[in-house]
Amino acid sequence: MDDSPVMPRQLRLEYEGAIYHALSRGDRREPIFHDRSDRLLFLETLAEACQKTGWYVHAYCLMDNHFHLVVETPQPNLVAGMKWLLGTYTIRFNRRHQLSGHLFGGRYKAIVVDHASPGYFKTVCDYVHLNPARAHLLGNKQPLSTYPWSSFPGYVRPSGMRASWLSVDRLFGELGLNDDSRGRKAYAAYLEARRSEGNDEAWSNIRRGWFFGDDAVKRDLLHQRETLARMSHLGKERQECTIEKAKRIIDDELKRRGSMRKDLSRMRKGDPLKVAIARRLRQETTVTLSWIASQLCMGSWTYTSNLIKSAKSED
Repeated sequence: MDDSPVMPRQLRLEYEGAIYHALSRGDRREPIFHDRSDRLLFLETLAEACQKTGWYVHAYCLMDNHFHLVVETPQPNLVAGMKWLLGTYTIRFNRRHQLSGHLFGGRYKAIVVDHASPGYFKTVCDYVHLNPARAHLLGNKQPLSTYPWSSFPGYVRPSGMRASWLSVDRLFGELGLNDDSRGRKAYAAYLEARRSEGNDEAWSNIRRGWFFGDDAVKRDLLHQRETLARMSHLGKERQECTIEKAKRIIDDELKRRGSMRKDLSRMRKGDPLKVAIARRLRQETTVTLSWIASQLCMGSWTYTSNLIKSAKSED
């Protein structure tokens, strides 16, 4: 039984360099992927989320009614990134299937993974990569690499054939492997061997609580959590960090093109410079369309959205 202190439900522990095992299920455990196109759409959305937030994805697995991610956040932005990822995929999924309403059920789960102590990070990645086998989606003689909707096939491919946001170095390093043909074959053999071993106790620890790792590290994080819980302005501060980044992008783009902030109000709403800045803000930050429209004097958020979409279609 997990004897961890009960923490406030609304608090997420976020810090630079944190690694999480994140999981989210469909509402009422209904499918969040109906076909191949849905899965590709989710991976495209995940790629955009990584571009906006700077995340590194170390492992992922897409099932029918849920997904797993092992994600590293160089900046403390798990909450903002997950909000954008889940919300944007829901909008795109609903549009594609002519639906409305919630797609994901309740709150996503995010367990902090101890990546400083040996073994824990590797175990979580194993858990994610072995998910299709545990769910009996593969026959006993089917290699794990034949399941196309996890990051494992990416691990055993040459680096040039992987998604740019998939990071294999940390896991290969923990296993003492190089990212070359020999190392990739060794990793495939290692994981196939783990498949037959099973590890019910470790799997159980991954599925419960808020932390997976060494007790000493856990105590340090508990202290951080208690400190963060007393900082009622924490959410506001994080939002301010995102907004400051967005403002810096606006100022950089204006300076590069010989314009100033005061010029924005004199330009027409659909000025190509404004559209270009808006597109960059959408690509690199999680600020809202309403915020962009207001800062760039572009009118309503819906008009701004349409301008961005039109510009993309012309590329």
